[in-house]
Amino acid sequence: MFIQTEATPNPATLKFLPGKEVLREGTVDFRDAQSAREASPLAGRLFDIPGVTGVFFGYDFITITKDGPEWQHLKPAILGSIMEHFMSGQPVMASTAPQAASDASEEFYDKADEEIVLTIKELLDTRVRPAVAQDGGDITFRGFENGTVYLNMKGACAGCPSSTATLKHGIQNLLRHFVPEVQHVEQVSL
Repeated sequence: MFIQTEATPNPATLKFLPGKEVLREGTVDFRDAQSAREASPLAGRLFDIPGVTGVFFGYDFITITKDGPEWQHLKPAILGSIMEHFMSGQPVMASTAPQAASDASEEFYDKADEEIVLTIKELLDTRVRPAVAQDGGDITFRGFENGTVYLNMKGACAGCPSSTATLKHGIQNLLRHFVPEVQHVEQVSL
């Protein structure tokens, strides 16, 4: 098994490509060891490595966030854990793990703005999320209120030094161009 790595715009985050499907649908973001161990044997194994502070699963990649040690010290242990997991045949997610809450259940917007929200979501899905996934992260819609779009950043995007520029100069400009009702874009945490 050959696992590739790619740098991300976030120096504390590295993208690992195991060459196989990680998650069939959606994404999962773990920010603490306890929730990781309960939901995913692989995420639990990765959090056992000292210095790992975040694990994010996408369709065909795993993004790891660290604190402390340099990547050259962490990478061998991470690569070994990923390889051991896939070689063991265990599932990535525990079958008893609660399904990730639907993004739609946490959304907020006025029903009168539904057409605007659908356009915003389509733009995010077709123009923003594929580019962000290339960098090892994800951005999900959370709400729209008084001209402000609220987004949640995950994986490499969470805590990235360039995330504010991505939001304000990239996403905000794109949405304002196509949806005149959008005035601002703000990040929210879950």
